[in-house]
Amino acid sequence: MKPKIKKPNDKEIAEAKSWPIWEKEESVFPWEYDTKETCLILEGKAIVKTSDGEVEFGKGDYVEFPLGLQCSWEIKRKIRKHYAFG
Repeated sequence: MKPKIKKPNDKEIAEAKSWPIWEKEESVFPWEYDTKETCLILEGKAIVKTSDGEVEFGKGDYVEFPLGLQCSWEIKRKIRKHYAFG
């Protein structure tokens, strides 16, 4: 299981603008998703490592983290993102 990364369409961008914003400085930390999360990366760059490999994403990417995903985040450049659960 890995996050899905794509470039968002106009509808997804418009919807994401109403979501809260989360920011995190350069760091490494483990994380587990107890619900699905969808986010639009506004700035920064990160690598998420899972048992199925790793993915890298950054500004402009639309990322979906599936329910139950266990991973490790490595934030390379401060992340700022819109996010929604469910």
